[in-house]
Amino acid sequence: MSGTLAHIFRHPIKAHGREALASVVLSAGACLPWDRHWAVAHEAAKLPAPMGWARCVNFSRGAKAPQLMAIAATLDETSGRVTLTHPDRPEISFDPETEAEAFLSWVRPLMPEGRAQSTALTRAPGRGMTDSPFPSVAILNLASNRALTGHLGQELSLHRWRGNLWIDGWEPWAEFGLVGRELKIGDAVLKVEQRITRCKATTANPETGHVDADTLGGLSALTGAQDFGIYATVVTGGAIAPGLTVEVL
Repeated sequence: MSGTLAHIFRHPIKAHGREALASVVLSAGACLPWDRHWAVAHEAAKLPAPMGWARCVNFSRGAKAPQLMAIAATLDETSGRVTLTHPDRPEISFDPETEAEAFLSWVRPLMPEGRAQSTALTRAPGRGMTDSPFPSVAILNLASNRALTGHLGQELSLHRWRGNLWIDGWEPWAEFGLVGRELKIGDAVLKVEQRITRCKATTANPETGHVDADTLGGLSALTGAQDFGIYATVVTGGAIAPGLTVEVL
C-alpha cells in the first residue's frame, strides 16, 4: 500500500492556529519542528515542576472553547514571532517568550464564560506539547475525511483534525490497520504507534468557530469508534514535502 504526502501542517501554539508548510525536516525521536511548541495553560491547570509534558486537560483548547478553532497562525522561525488571525479579532503578531500578556488579552474574548480562563503561555523543553505522552507526528487520511464528509452530507475542513501529515491514495480508514508498521516518506521513516481518539473540538467549523457538525457521531457510525488518524514517531529523520510517495514498509 502506498500513497502520496498531500499536505503538511503545524500548530505553533497548541489549539491556537494552524499553518501550512511547503516542506519540513523531521528528526528522529522528535515532534514535527515547532508543532505545539507552546501551549496555553488555564487557571485550573496542574502543571509539573519542573515544567515538562502535561495532559491536554491543563490547557485551553477547542473542545472547551470552539472559537479557538477559527484561529490561523504563521511562525517566523528566525525571530520566533507568531502572527494569529481570527474572523472576529484583529490580527496580532507577538513573541510568545516575551509578550505573552498581549496574546492573553487578544484571546480572552474568544473564551466562553464559565470556563477556566487562559493564564499563561508555557512549553515543554525539548518537545512539542502533543496530546500523546510521547513526541508524535499526527498522520491523517484524505479518503477518511471524504468518507465522513459523505456520511454527514457536509464539507469537513481538514483543519478540524489539527493533523500534521495528510496522505492521499489510501482507502478510507486504511490507516487504522497500520499500527505497528513503518512508513517511508523520502529519507524519513516513521513508526505508527496508535490511533487518535477525537474530542468535541472537531465539531467546530475552523472558518467560523461555531459548532456545526456531529463528527463524533459520524465516526462512531462509520467505524464503531471515535478515532480519526494515527500517531507516529520518527525513527529516521529526513526532509519531506508534499508530492513525495508514502511507502508502507
